[in-house]
Amino acid sequence: MNNITVLSDADFDSTAAHLLRLKHDTEADRVIAQKIDATRAIVNAVRELGDDAVADYTKRFDGVDLSPERFEVAPDEIAAAAKDVDPDLVRSLERAHDNIRRFHSKNLRESWEEELEDGTILGQRISAIESVGVYVPGGKAFYPSSVLMNIVPARVAGVGEIVMVSPPSYEGGIHPAVLTAAKIAGATRVFRIGGAQAVAALAYGTETIPQVLKITGPGNTFVTAAKSIVRGVVDIDTEAGPSEVTVIADDSANPRLVAGEMLAQAEHDEETTSILIATSEDLCERVAVALDDEVGSLSRKDIIQKALNANGAMIVVRDLDEAAKLSNLIGPEHLAIYTQDPRYVYDRITSAGSIMLGESTSVVLGDYIAGPNHILPTGRRARFASPLTAEDFRKVSSVLSYTPERVKEVGGDVMRLAKAEGLTAHARAIEMRQ
Repeated sequence: MNNITVLSDADFDSTAAHLLRLKHDTEADRVIAQKIDATRAIVNAVRELGDDAVADYTKRFDGVDLSPERFEVAPDEIAAAAKDVDPDLVRSLERAHDNIRRFHSKNLRESWEEELEDGTILGQRISAIESVGVYVPGGKAFYPSSVLMNIVPARVAGVGEIVMVSPPSYEGGIHPAVLTAAKIAGATRVFRIGGAQAVAALAYGTETIPQVLKITGPGNTFVTAAKSIVRGVVDIDTEAGPSEVTVIADDSANPRLVAGEMLAQAEHDEETTSILIATSEDLCERVAVALDDEVGSLSRKDIIQKALNANGAMIVVRDLDEAAKLSNLIGPEHLAIYTQDPRYVYDRITSAGSIMLGESTSVVLGDYIAGPNHILPTGRRARFASPLTAEDFRKVSSVLSYTPERVKEVGGDVMRLAKAEGLTAHARAIEMRQ
């Protein structure tokens, strides 16, 4: 854990530089760079050999011998999965689904057209992407929440075909809770394949797996590398990096709750970044004690300890304005504001994937139930990128309809602009209409 105290402008500048170094050249980036050639070989093999390559890599990497006719999970198998899931968990998934659907329904744009006095029409037509592939990880753990966060916005957007893939890592198939979440969310087809081979299959299509137009969802470094390789053939959501949390706190904050937020994100993996920016050295000391008290009882304590040691930081700043400025430089995936007046800090925040106001509002609420998406920009991308929304599953076409009179009115301007750029055929196309 890095402990930093800002006492001067020079201290602030050196602290900012140190934090930005934490965001670059991470172990995850190095691992992906090392695996890119191997991943490209997998992607190319699936592109060329289709189902045979998918079956070969599934046996090699997942230890499951699947023939192509067994790739897809049958609808009756998906329907039956709920019988193996705790009914209370099913109800929680349904409540989360409703909240996510309601939240994402609020930010959809509508198509529009404007007719000018002379009959000219300008506008935009907004339509859903026709098909989407959703990757749900399933190697070390199972993530029904990721199913909802990927599929529900796509359904809200009006996507017709939503194909979910997930590794066959639960008794040779997909965990019943994940299948149940897929049914609740509205996946149209589900395949028990994972890894880079699944990404390639979605991007290029195989004999049994349909080609899609966009791929979303997190995964391991092979999955992330594969998404990077196929980007351009299909759209992707993002090349997600390790999870991040920044907590801004003052003397009013409960140190145990601050520690809880840092621990909750640190348990994702050893590359997680957990940062506390506080206006009090005393608070940092109490948070350190709370971290030590809590970590020993947690199931992923070894991962948490490694993450905190490598990428954790506690920073004492001179005031909340400075805290907000530092946070904006970081651009964290998650920002929790635990101050006496959270809105004061919130009004000064310009870059964060999701913002939690007040210590009652744990980041975990956003991870599971609140409604906003937990697929968020990482690696300082919150400075220019946004969470996954229903709009990410839609596309916009510009609409123009000019009257002959309007063409004559603007024709001179268009021809001058075209000729200035040396595009005489462009100018001629308008001259023909004069």
